[in-house]
Amino acid sequence: MMNGACNEQKREKIPGIIGGMGPEATVDLMQRIIANTAALDDIDHIRCIIDNNPKVPSRIKAILEAGGVNPGPCLAEMAKRLEQWGADFLVMPCNTAHYYYDYIADAVSIPVVHLIDLVVEKVLAEFGNLREIGMLGSTTIIKTALYQKRFEAHGIRTVYPDEDMQESLFRVVRQVKAGRRDGQVARDFVEICSQLGAKGIEVCILGCTELGVIRAELPIKSIDAAEVLAQEVVAVVKEGKAPCVAKY
Repeated sequence: MMNGACNEQKREKIPGIIGGMGPEATVDLMQRIIANTAALDDIDHIRCIIDNNPKVPSRIKAILEAGGVNPGPCLAEMAKRLEQWGADFLVMPCNTAHYYYDYIADAVSIPVVHLIDLVVEKVLAEFGNLREIGMLGSTTIIKTALYQKRFEAHGIRTVYPDEDMQESLFRVVRQVKAGRRDGQVARDFVEICSQLGAKGIEVCILGCTELGVIRAELPIKSIDAAEVLAQEVVAVVKEGKAPCVAKY
């Protein structure tokens, strides 16, 4: 009887969240989904299935350090379980983990939202004449060129912080993962953004989901990948939008 009562409700697509990278970024995505959903009561919100797994092998070690464990097979297993549990499409609130996107897409028969392509589409739609864009994220984002390759295909140059500022940004990301996001962490982040602005950059991407957790007034216009992903989830579930899968 209880299952029948649940099934009486209008069937909406259920997102599966491949989480834990880091765990606070996953919780942050959930909060953003709630904030972006027009709701009057509990029932108006979106049902999500979440595997908040901080035990996924380190993407930083796998990409930047010799001998790191490939996280692709672990992510694929998480994706398969989410599909088995009833997810209709998958999202992953970690930019760098999209380097392993094919492992996930090949493991399931449901759509897997490609966060990088989704953000690039948003930039192209909102800033059609843009020729340069700032990129703020983990050093793995530079190493993998996940955003850079896609923007280059559209004639847009990706600009990163100077080396010393990138090292500072990497420390900021690690501080957030350690539970610190205010005070000096926030001030360092603002300083890094200011340095991009001094390069003449008008728009930057927060290309690490940890950065969106920092609550600071930034001196440069930013597009937060985590917010874009939350809006995509709501659009797919509530508006029937086709999920943005890999395009490049």
